[in-house]
Amino acid sequence: MGMMSFLKEAGEKLFGKPEVQAAQATAAAAPTPEAVAALSAAAGQAIADYVVAQGLQVDGLDVGFDAPTSTVTVAGQVADQATKEKVLLCCGNVKGVAGVNDMLVVNAPEPEAQWHTVVSGDNLSKIAKAFYGDTNKYPVIFEANRPMLSHPDKIYPGQMLRIPPV
Repeated sequence: MGMMSFLKEAGEKLFGKPEVQAAQATAAAAPTPEAVAALSAAAGQAIADYVVAQGLQVDGLDVGFDAPTSTVTVAGQVADQATKEKVLLCCGNVKGVAGVNDMLVVNAPEPEAQWHTVVSGDNLSKIAKAFYGDTNKYPVIFEANRPMLSHPDKIYPGQMLRIPPV
């Protein structure tokens, strides 16, 4: 448990949904506590929907978004460390999110993965070489980040990836 930092300007564009855009417009026009709370709720729901859409199993999933700090808080219970890390990536690799407060409980704790923030010029082979000493181990990184990654060549600067132990 703890706080993970992400690049706020990079990630999935989940806040383009009509309900989130409407809440953003209202909060921008009249930043009342009620408008900010509505924006936070709409953004939190968009992130929770994304986690569910990825097929990640979280018992008691609770996702909250704090608009003033651009921070997500995610809670619930997951079966293993890999699922926990994938949920954290789903919450953090969202444009507009600067940090994720991890409140997830893991049923079967395992060693944690390392993290890598993609920079311009990176590809999975280059990252595999840096972490494993072997460019041909890029499928390990790809599989560790599925279903968020749909293809090994579709990574972007600012994206955070999990690098599992081998």
